[in-house]
Amino acid sequence: MDYFFLFVGSIILILALMLFMKFKKMQARTSPKDNGLRTQKSENGVVEFVRCPLCSTPLAKNEDMFSRIYRPMNTPDQRMTVHGCPHCYPRPEPGVKRTCPVCGKEVPLEGELIARLFNRSEGKKHVMITGCSVCYRGRG
Repeated sequence: MDYFFLFVGSIILILALMLFMKFKKMQARTSPKDNGLRTQKSENGVVEFVRCPLCSTPLAKNEDMFSRIYRPMNTPDQRMTVHGCPHCYPRPEPGVKRTCPVCGKEVPLEGELIARLFNRSEGKKHVMITGCSVCYRGRG
């Protein structure tokens, strides 16, 4: 009788371990690294999704922004315009709003964000949005 309880206990333990392994594998599949979305580390070291500055939609690894960088190419500071991502440009998906991160107004489809592109010496690039085609027009 003791051997029977030992056998049933070991079977229950094996089944519990198999269930735990299956749960861990399912959890790893849904982690941000494996779901196909781009991630980046913020200044404080937290991993965040890369989002479109116009519509705030998280970008997949195969999605690029539509932007234009103006010459000269060898300077550390360049003018740049951002038209949007595949979710908001050339035609916005249903429910997607194109909003300027500076003034908060809705950016028309023919509008764009005006930005500065900083080429850092270590090879990294940094983009700073200075306004949209609506609110930037009123400056200087």
